[in-house]
Amino acid sequence: MKKILFAASEGNPFVKTGGLADVVGALPKYLDKKKFDVRVFLPKYLCIPENVRQKMKYVTEFYADMPREREYIGIYETKVEGIHYYFVDNEHYFAGDSPYNQIFEDVNKFAFYCRAVLASLPEIGFCPDIIHCHDWQAALIPVFLDAFYREDAFYRNIRTVMTIHNQKFQGRWRIDDVENCRDLPASYRYGAMEAYGETNFLKAGILHADKVNTVSETYAKEIQGQQGGEGLDGVMREVSGKLSGIVNGIDMEEYNPMTDTQLAAHFDDKSIIRKKKNKESLQKALRLRRDSSAMVIGMVSRMTQQKGFDLVRCVLEEMMNTLNIQIAVLGTGEEQFQDFFRHFDWKYPDRISATCCDKVKL
Repeated sequence: MKKILFAASEGNPFVKTGGLADVVGALPKYLDKKKFDVRVFLPKYLCIPENVRQKMKYVTEFYADMPREREYIGIYETKVEGIHYYFVDNEHYFAGDSPYNQIFEDVNKFAFYCRAVLASLPEIGFCPDIIHCHDWQAALIPVFLDAFYREDAFYRNIRTVMTIHNQKFQGRWRIDDVENCRDLPASYRYGAMEAYGETNFLKAGILHADKVNTVSETYAKEIQGQQGGEGLDGVMREVSGKLSGIVNGIDMEEYNPMTDTQLAAHFDDKSIIRKKKNKESLQKALRLRRDSSAMVIGMVSRMTQQKGFDLVRCVLEEMMNTLNIQIAVLGTGEEQFQDFFRHFDWKYPDRISATCCDKVKL
C-alpha cells in the first residue's frame, strides 16, 4: 500500500478561502483506500471554528531546532470520511483571525509549517512514499527535505510532488529577512530560492520537487509562456520534462443536486425541469426580478484581473442593454472591481446582486 501525505495551508471542512481547500478536502477521500493510505497535514489555525478544534485529539508534542530558537511543535489529529488529518500547533505562528496575514509574516509562518511537517513524521510513525505539496505555502518541504534530511534513512526514499494551483502567488520576500530559512546553505538561499533578488518559495519547490503538476493541461502550457508565467516562465520551461496538467475534479457527494440541502428543489438528469424552482428561489433571495425567461449568471470569485473581471467590466453595460440577463456576484478582491459592481447593483437593483466583502468563504 502506497503512503501519501498531503501538505497544504487550507482544506475543507476545516479552513477555506478558495479552491485549494476544495481539492485538499475532496481528493484524498476519492483515492482508493485499498491501495493508498492518504493523510493530510494542515496548520492548527486559531481561526478554525472552536467547535471543530474541540474535536481534534492531542497526539504528541516536541521541540525542534529552528533558526529563531528551539520551537514547540504540537500535533493534533482528527478523522473525516476515513482520512487522517494532522494539525501543526504553534500559536506564535497560527494565531489571528485569518489563515493569511501580511506576506512578511506568512513567509516565516509557512517556512515553519514546512519544517514542522517533516520533523513530525517520525513522531507520528508515518513515513510517506510521496509528499504532495500544494502551492507556495508548502513549497519548501522538498527544499528542506533535500537540505536537511536526505542523509537520514527514515527520509531517504520520500519523493515529492508540487502542485501549482495559482502561479501568481509565489511566497516572495527579502532573502535575508525570512528568519526560518536562515540556516539553509547559501547554495539554496541564493540558488533555487532566489528570483529577481528576492526569495521565492514556489520557485524553490518547483526546482526541488520530483514532479510538478498544475490544474489543467492548458494551464501547464500557459505558465511556460511570458504572459502566464508570472515571471517564472523560464523556470517552467526548464522543468517541462517533469511538468504535467491534471484537471481538477469535483466532489460528487458535496455537490450532488439530489441531496444538496442548500437547494430549494432536488433534481437529476431525468428531472432537470425542477431546476426552475431553484432559479425562482435564488431570484427571491437576492431580490432579483422574478423572471423565468431571464438568464441568471452567477460568479463566486476573487474580483481580480487574473480572474477576468477586466473583461467583464468591458462588456457588462452592453450585455445589460441587449440581453435579458441577471447577475449574481459574491467575492472579495480589488477595490476597483468591487466599486464597479456596487455601481451596477445600484443602477440595476432588480437585475444585479453584488456582495463584495473583505472576508468571505469562497
